[in-house]
Amino acid sequence: MSESNELMRQTRSYLATADLENPLYYLENMDILVAWVANHHADLLTEQERSRLAAFTGLATGPRALLTRMVMRTGELFRADKLRYPELPVPEPEALRVLVQEGWLDSAPELSLDDLFRLFTLAELRPVFGHWLQQQGHPKTLGKARMRELLAEGFRGARSLREWLPDGGETWEVVQLRDMALFDRIRLMFFGNLRQSWTDFVLVELGVQRFEPVPFTPESRAFQWRADVDCYLQMHRCRERLDEGEPAVDVWPDAPGPVDNPWLSSRRDRLLLELGRQAERQGERELALQVWAASGHREARLKRLRLLERMKRFDQAWATACQWQTGELSDAEAQGLTRLLKRLAPKVGADKPEPVENPELQAFTLTLPRPDTGTVELAAVQHLRTEEAPVFYVENTLINALFGLLCWPVIFKPIPGAFFHPFHIGPADLTREDFVARRQQAFEQRFGLLATGDYRQEIIETFRNKQGISNPFVIWPVLNENLLELAMDCIPARHLEALFRRLLNNIREHRSGFPDLIRLVPEADDPEQRYEMIEVKGPGDRLQDHQVRWLHFFAREGIPASVCYVRWRDDEAGA
Repeated sequence: MSESNELMRQTRSYLATADLENPLYYLENMDILVAWVANHHADLLTEQERSRLAAFTGLATGPRALLTRMVMRTGELFRADKLRYPELPVPEPEALRVLVQEGWLDSAPELSLDDLFRLFTLAELRPVFGHWLQQQGHPKTLGKARMRELLAEGFRGARSLREWLPDGGETWEVVQLRDMALFDRIRLMFFGNLRQSWTDFVLVELGVQRFEPVPFTPESRAFQWRADVDCYLQMHRCRERLDEGEPAVDVWPDAPGPVDNPWLSSRRDRLLLELGRQAERQGERELALQVWAASGHREARLKRLRLLERMKRFDQAWATACQWQTGELSDAEAQGLTRLLKRLAPKVGADKPEPVENPELQAFTLTLPRPDTGTVELAAVQHLRTEEAPVFYVENTLINALFGLLCWPVIFKPIPGAFFHPFHIGPADLTREDFVARRQQAFEQRFGLLATGDYRQEIIETFRNKQGISNPFVIWPVLNENLLELAMDCIPARHLEALFRRLLNNIREHRSGFPDLIRLVPEADDPEQRYEMIEVKGPGDRLQDHQVRWLHFFAREGIPASVCYVRWRDDEAGA
């Protein structure tokens, strides 16, 4: 067995059996992560970083555990008197002393006024600033937020704790982490993102989340070069600046240019989509056009065209839209583009595009007593269900689950760039446009089971064997074996295949928009009429675009579906 797979085996074994009996479970988690990065990503670290990780591993258990606790918490500044962890094998002051001596902590950091107000309570701050506030004509009883606001002008700049609290500086101690950037870097290299935190380990410990084991290979690494890591961190900082309200025009120069790594390129596209949104909101229309033109994100293309239209640059919008028509479009893009071309045509003296003929949608109306509690969907369920034809509130869960259970081996196929670590809910490229193409043959093999009838056994066995394991298409709490069996009794295999293929056409868009209810009629004479999907709309509610697209698809494929419009009886009586 290779070294890579051996470490993966050990990691999986630990994750499968670990619990909270060991009070230092979090330290074991950190040790696993550090060992993982040191074994699999050493070439992406500088010599200084590798040396620092070796020094971390060489720390005694107590200081290493305390440092891990601090890294897992929010921020880099900590009050020493608030660091209380009874599971440590040594007293906290002793562990802190070692960490300061070894250079992991700064014992005299500079603190801003904001830092001070985050670290100390109002009762602790009043004696410090009360005299100054009284001199300025303010009462000492001000709230913390108001006190902070008044102090902002008179107390600018950073100071040491001793300077801030000359009378209490000997009582309190504040320390600052010195290597947080390194810990963020190794967390990024392990998870392949900065969205997942150290607490994801804790979730696994508690059994809240379980993950499908996937073989880890060197080709599966999230990053092949150190420059890839730097690029990700650069994008992350840009996104943080946008979230903090910094003007898009200031962030744009620091956004990375085009990258060769497809995975990073996709993340860059999303960053530029958001940067363009912020630019437009801030009145920087030309910048928004420039940024969206540089983004390959699906939404960016249509947003750019709509902005050109609002700016009355009709000829440019028309020319761009006509070029775009030659590419492959999702349903939403095609619909948005058709509407845009229809509006633009008279502005540029062109013929309007031929209207798309959509089949008529089936609909019916129910007048029901207004329920004391519950939703309009549940009221419809109560009215429609019978012993011979039970009705279930499933919305997006049932068809997605049947797909996810049937195609489980394909979803978790160990393709390079799909899985980077043991904590994956699904493949990283799930919503990328080449997701299906890279697995086309494997999907066709699974769909072949629909033709032979073997799909039923596969779905039920997977439901039993994978119970509780994370899957992006399966929401376990809402599923049960009886519902799955009954659904497969009633929904023809060819309908399932049609639904699954459309789902794969655009996973991001098509995982939602399914009707709220499904009525199952197992004893119906016509095998293709043993079920009906029903979208419920209450008073004043209307169909959303993605719901309409699904309903039109159902009508074209002969899949039984309808819209149920609910009215409340007391509303009609009042009228």
